[in-house]
Amino acid sequence: MKPPCLTLVDSTGGASRSGKGAKSISPCGREKAPREKPSKPALRQPRQGPTDEAQMAAAAALARLEQKQPRARGPTSQESIRSQVRKELQAEATVSGSPEAPGTNPAPKPKEEGSTHLAVPGVYFTCPLTGAILRKDQRDACIREAILSHFSTDPVAASIMKIHTFNKDRDRVKLGVDTIARYLDNIHLHPEEEKYRKIKLQNKVFQERINCLEGTHEFFEAIGFQKVLLPIPDQEGPEEFYVLSEAALAQPQSLEQHKEQLLHAEPVRATLARQRLVFRPSPLASHFDLPADFFSLTAEELKREQRLRSEAVERMSVLRTKAMREREEQREMRKYTYTLLRVRFPDGCLLQGTFYARERVAALYAFVREALLIDWLPFELLALGGQKLLEDENLAFNECGLVPSALLTFSWDAAVLADIRAAGVQPDSSVLKPELLSAIKKL
Repeated sequence: MKPPCLTLVDSTGGASRSGKGAKSISPCGREKAPREKPSKPALRQPRQGPTDEAQMAAAAALARLEQKQPRARGPTSQESIRSQVRKELQAEATVSGSPEAPGTNPAPKPKEEGSTHLAVPGVYFTCPLTGAILRKDQRDACIREAILSHFSTDPVAASIMKIHTFNKDRDRVKLGVDTIARYLDNIHLHPEEEKYRKIKLQNKVFQERINCLEGTHEFFEAIGFQKVLLPIPDQEGPEEFYVLSEAALAQPQSLEQHKEQLLHAEPVRATLARQRLVFRPSPLASHFDLPADFFSLTAEELKREQRLRSEAVERMSVLRTKAMREREEQREMRKYTYTLLRVRFPDGCLLQGTFYARERVAALYAFVREALLIDWLPFELLALGGQKLLEDENLAFNECGLVPSALLTFSWDAAVLADIRAAGVQPDSSVLKPELLSAIKKL
């Protein structure tokens, strides 16, 4: 048995310390090798973060794992929730190859113009003055040309149409029209006073309210005013006035009639062409290929839509209030300007028409009634799932989900139909007018 090695102790009672490089000797007679001072470890290089591709792959793998097994507990803070949702959205978008945020309902893409598969070639309008069928971008120019050409036959009516149609600021138009009516009222109430028959063109009220509107000068000249230079007391040069002619003053009833026309006129607007079509029974009844006209998003609105889609992350990560949901529904309803509606009849034939998205449901009932062979019998329109579409004057198509297209089913009122059958009369399966059926097309 080897004796234990002892440490030498100095006289002070402490352990003996040797100088640098000195050797220590154990009681066993063995020399201890000097301890080497450990060298400092080299500085580690900063660790590189995972690449974007690696992050996406990891997030996708995490999403797949989470679908297979339930999560024990989700993140607790709002920021961690948002971060997790972003990762999952990014992973799903990467896997699907689509930049769209999942959970959103992307709008159907518009077809190229000129495609042979379009349900309608576009949205068209009818000029109320000429009856011409116009594209959306042709409306203003055609109406302007029609109004200007109307001056040769009825300058008063043409000037009134110009005032109400060419000036887009309705508040300014109303202010100017009311001021002109006040001028004419003064003449009517004080026909003997000469001062009311003169209108100073440089007058501040005239300049601010009337001169700024298109068509006002044509109106004054059409009803009998003439431009005259008149001297001004205590002023060197004359100024320009509108002065009512004696012939016009002798017909006060005409001035009153012109005033009423001006006050109650409305802007001339092209009306939406329904483009009514009748199709044979087809399995493609619920299939709609819409042209770009039905999608009201401009370039700037498309950018805004992309921003709204990115905000889907926030909507999915926080609880939405009722006000937030209502604002989102309003944005969805404003996405479309027009809607294409089809009505399927008992014989399978389809009636198709174009409507404004904000038009009332009553317009569809009137459109269908015009096409019926027997237009006095009550009927119903059923939406998808058999839900009855109420003939509500206050309900718009975009408020009941009938945009940008929808297929509805026609049905006679059940009570009336039962009475007809009880009388021994079997209603004809064909309910549309013969002239519409004679122009039937294949869908």
